[in-house]
Amino acid sequence: MSRIGKKPVPLPVGVTVAVQGSRATVQGPKGEMTLNIPAPVSAQVVAGRIEVRCGDDNKKSRALYGTIRNLLANMVEGVTKGYAKDLEIQGVGFRATLQGRQLTLALGYSHPIVRTRSFSRCRRALPSR
Repeated sequence: MSRIGKKPVPLPVGVTVAVQGSRATVQGPKGEMTLNIPAPVSAQVVAGRIEVRCGDDNKKSRALYGTIRNLLANMVEGVTKGYAKDLEIQGVGFRATLQGRQLTLALGYSHPIVRTRSFSRCRRALPSR
């Protein structure tokens, strides 16, 4: 059996999980997500955690067992923290500037790369060291 699948998924305060048949729905402050759970795998909510169980002992079931557990853990994280993408630029002479909704990247090409910002928040991390 999968060591990952055996670990229960803790539920933070404000997150509710409903498992009805082969469908799991996770609701939290940032939204709602749904997952269809394949037949040999089942999930239950027990004492503030999600426990995933594997029905069969064949190779495919064992692979799905750990995968479904991680998908449920990612859903819980998504409805509590949301989605974030970090951009890290390393090197001498590379830089990024944000002007309004335009992100301009100077990455060593002969021209700057300009992208329209499609995200709601942007913060500047530590300056280069």
